[in-house]
Amino acid sequence: MATPSPGYSIIVKVQAPSTFTATSDLTAVVAEAGAAITALDIVDASHESNIINLACNTRGKEHSRKVKESIDAVEGFEVLSLSDRTFHMHQGGKLQTTSKVNVRNRDDLSRAYTPGVARVCTAIAKDINRARELTIKQNTIAVVTDGTAVLGLGDIGPEAAMPVMEGKAVLFKQFANVDAWPVALDTTDTEEIISIVKAIAPAYGGINLEDISAPRCFEIEARLREELDIPVFHDDQHGTAIVTQAALNNALKVVGKQLSEVRIVVSGVGAAGHAIIRLLKASGAEHILAAGRDGVLERNTNQRDEHRQWLADNTNAEGFTGSLKEALHGADVFIGVSAPNLLDENDVANMNDDSIIFAMANPDPEILPTEASKHAAVVATGRSDFPNQINNVLAFPGFFRGLLDAGASDITEDMLVAAADAISASISDDELNPSYVIPSVFNDKVAGAVAEAVANVAERNGITQRTATKTPDDIDF
Repeated sequence: MATPSPGYSIIVKVQAPSTFTATSDLTAVVAEAGAAITALDIVDASHESNIINLACNTRGKEHSRKVKESIDAVEGFEVLSLSDRTFHMHQGGKLQTTSKVNVRNRDDLSRAYTPGVARVCTAIAKDINRARELTIKQNTIAVVTDGTAVLGLGDIGPEAAMPVMEGKAVLFKQFANVDAWPVALDTTDTEEIISIVKAIAPAYGGINLEDISAPRCFEIEARLREELDIPVFHDDQHGTAIVTQAALNNALKVVGKQLSEVRIVVSGVGAAGHAIIRLLKASGAEHILAAGRDGVLERNTNQRDEHRQWLADNTNAEGFTGSLKEALHGADVFIGVSAPNLLDENDVANMNDDSIIFAMANPDPEILPTEASKHAAVVATGRSDFPNQINNVLAFPGFFRGLLDAGASDITEDMLVAAADAISASISDDELNPSYVIPSVFNDKVAGAVAEAVANVAERNGITQRTATKTPDDIDF
């Protein structure tokens, strides 16, 4: 890792002399060791010494040890403890349940639970649609994984996937007030996953599939969409596609090019690449090449699965034959969702003037932004330590907020287009520049704009199950 990262943030508790320069001496030592200091506090003091808590970002475990050794090497300083802030944040998990009602006495108990609750159960039994009104189904989704494609870590299993699923649930709540709960499944069997999700669906208003490997993820999503009456969203596909399309909309404005005219090369033909290309075409792109490990997919060829076959049949209308690097000659846009270090600056130089590079392999992109920017007009990555981070957090919270608000029963392609357009529009034309084509995940306008756009499409297409909320006068006694 080239620069210190918040992902490797540590807290060092140091015993230091009670001199006026002790804190400045400490910060100088840590800075000299290459760490980025984010906070410093004196937490205890005496005539002889001070106890200082210092938080800093490092480049990893070895670098953290180097910081500790550098402090210990200074006379009068002693490291009392060193803790990993990331692991500390995850201690005991990141979620808990809280009650929306107070049960303070027998009266409350009789209404929240027996005997009063039986009347609510009976009302739902008479009209199952009232579950959206009278239970958590109205605002709750399941974040479902089997742990087979977690971040850049691959198949690490359901238990190891849980910290990511918890993190998604935290983001759903913080950015769009959607209640989400991790459902980590100890099976990789397609039919079992479909069966389990169908069985738990009555409790939820939507399903967010997460970190399930291709090509199984395609069938799982398609079957669940067909067999459930609640929306099913695969974030690795559609969340990535939405935010990529949003960033491209604005990048094209910066360079003064039209989506229908530019030549786009996509590296990666898995779940994310497939969804990106489908959304590019739905948004109006006409000249797309899809490249896998063996080069650009060609029409009139047999592919190993139906999803790669669709890509071969619906891209490369020009009939190009060759490698990824060769395909970049004369291209306007590169979108990478594949592997690190596939390109160099000469490949970017071979592209058209005012080229656009989205190198989104994580944590190491297809080409470092510092190299790509020597020739490209706009560069984006999936990383937070460079400008233009293409981050799914911009899409999935607001997208589900809109689905739940509308009581949507399905997801359509024009919802994805509308969501991408809403994210793009969160940046005004006056704000656009090469290093700002996609809003920050902390832009408080984004989730609401996405939610409104998605709900409007659901209402317009008539795919909602929302019913009027009943008042006490509507209740059958």
